Amino acid sequence: MKKLIIISIFTAAAAGFISCSDVKRSPGRTYIPDMAYSRAYETYSVTEEQRQELLKQGIHFSNTPVPGTVKRGADYTFRLPKDSSARDSTNYVASKGIRNPISMLDSSAMKESERLYLINCGICHGAALDGNGPLHRGGEGPYAAKPRALVSDPITDNMPDGQMFYSVTYGKGAMGSYASQLNPTQRWMVIHYIKRKQAEKKATGSVGTQAASDTAATNPPGVTTSGETRPGSVIQKNN
Repeated sequence: MKKLIIISIFTAAAAGFISCSDVKRSPGRTYIPDMAYSRAYETYSVTEEQRQELLKQGIHFSNTPVPGTVKRGADYTFRLPKDSSARDSTNYVASKGIRNPISMLDSSAMKESERLYLINCGICHGAALDGNGPLHRGGEGPYAAKPRALVSDPITDNMPDGQMFYSVTYGKGAMGSYASQLNPTQRWMVIHYIKRKQAEKKATGSVGTQAASDTAATNPPGVTTSGETRPGSVIQKNN
C-alpha cells in the first residue's frame, strides 16, 4: 500500500512537471477557427489588385460603398463626385448651385462650429480667418506661402457655399481633403461659421474669434433657409 502511494505521488509529480513545460506540443482544438485565425484586413485598405484577388475568392467586404449611398445617421449628402483637379472642372463649377442645408445655428452649435474650424482650419487660415495661422505666422512659420484668407478676400468672400464644400470635401490646390476629419454635417457647420465671420467683417470691419450667440441673427450671404425646426437639435431650421 505504501509503495502504491509512493508510485502515485511520483506519477503525479512527473505529469505535473511535463504539463508545465514551455514546449508547445499541440495547439488543441479551436472551437471557431475562422474567428481565432481570421484574415486581418483593414476595411478599404487593400490595393485594387488585392481587392480583385479577394473577389476571386468570394470575399466582398473590401468593396467601397455604392455611389450615392448615405450612411446611417447622416443628415446631408453631396452628390457631386470629384471629376478633375483642373480649376474649372465640371463638378467644381456645378457645385456653385448647391446651397448650405443648415440655415441657422444656435449658440452651442455656433461654438461647436468655431471649435471645428479652429482644430481643422485655423492652423493654416488662422483663428482670425486672415490666412496667418501657425503654419505661416507672418512668414516665420514652416509654411512659406501664406494660405488664402477667408475674410476680406474677393475670391473667398464671393465663393458660394457649395463650392466651399467641394473644396473641403475633395481638397483644392495645396489643401487636402478633410472628408475623413469632418463628416458632411460638420463641414456645412464650418462653412456656416466662415460665412458668418465674413458677414461680420463686412458689417464691422473686424472678425472676433468667439462665436455669436444670437440665434435670431440675419443669415449671412450664402446661407439659405428651409423648412422644419427640429426641437432639441443644435442645428435649427427656421420657416
